[in-house]
Amino acid sequence: MDLLELRQQIDAIDSQIVDLYEKRMDVSRQVAEYKISTGKKVFDKQREAEKLAKVKSLTHNEFNSHGIEELFEQIMSMSRKLQYRLLAENGSMGKLPFIGVDELETEQARVVFQGAEGAYSQAAMMQYFGDRVHSFHVDSFRDAMSAIDEGSADFAVLPIENSTAGIVNEIYDLLQEYENYIVGEQIIRIEHCLLGVPGAKISDIRTVYSHPQSLMQSAKYLESHDWQQISMQNNAFAAKRVAGDGDITQAAIAGEQAAGVYGLEVLEKGINDSGVNSTRFIIVTNQKIFRKDAKKISICFEVPHESGSLYHMLSHFIYNNLNMTKIESRPIEDRAWEYRFFIDFEGNLADSAVKNALRGLRDEARNMKILGNY
Repeated sequence: MDLLELRQQIDAIDSQIVDLYEKRMDVSRQVAEYKISTGKKVFDKQREAEKLAKVKSLTHNEFNSHGIEELFEQIMSMSRKLQYRLLAENGSMGKLPFIGVDELETEQARVVFQGAEGAYSQAAMMQYFGDRVHSFHVDSFRDAMSAIDEGSADFAVLPIENSTAGIVNEIYDLLQEYENYIVGEQIIRIEHCLLGVPGAKISDIRTVYSHPQSLMQSAKYLESHDWQQISMQNNAFAAKRVAGDGDITQAAIAGEQAAGVYGLEVLEKGINDSGVNSTRFIIVTNQKIFRKDAKKISICFEVPHESGSLYHMLSHFIYNNLNMTKIESRPIEDRAWEYRFFIDFEGNLADSAVKNALRGLRDEARNMKILGNY
């Protein structure tokens, strides 16, 4: 046979496959109608495993066996997604435990941030809530999460990602651990300054204090000076330390706001390597609420330690035409080489496509949690 004849045969077979696929989806629709009437779950892992074993046994070699397994995994995945959509259309998806609000109640709100006066977190808080906000600060991110969890604060402002240093791992872990939820975000430009006590000159400096990320972000500048670098928990703490010691040989790397708070002088501005350095802060509360005009959703989930498991989870975004904007992974404590995935995607919890995707993820993933809609 020549190539044209072979292609004609493939076209004929493909037409049969399409016809059989549509017939299978029609049966899946009927299955969905049955499950709607009985309340039966869409995802039946044991049934699917049995089905895969059976169709693989019908093949005649190992290559085809593996191919058929992949093909039927996709077919069954599409069948489940059709059933989820029909459940949603018939109002059988259940309600998500989040309440939509027109505005966040920020007037008279108590807001906590990590660090000290003059920290970048404070600057982000003031940009989001205004300069008349009732606020207090704590030493650690965990303390901030505990403050809203216990009700001593209404909101917390926490850094979650820097454009050059990447994610703040601890924040991701705390979002999974606590029943607190993201309701907003604030991005601020980071401009590191070298701060010294009044009268100090750059030539006097011998020791520099700052947060490890700030030291890293100012590496090129610091490499041009033979200074000892000492890590601190927070940039504002570093500024407070230098001000308290009153030593002209010490300097802090922090924002210009910290200089005003602690009576320090700006010895040099903009010492960070990147001129487009920004940090994204999240606004967190202990209430399951979201603004009705929210456009971004954050979730986390675990997947079975099996080939293709993450792919199948992500297919829910593809099928529902949802744009995933970020994915991160964190190791699961006490479970070697297993990971929890954190995903941001565009959408609102009131959208039918979002509800459909979340229902599928909730049924098929392990420990799926909605972290917030903002």
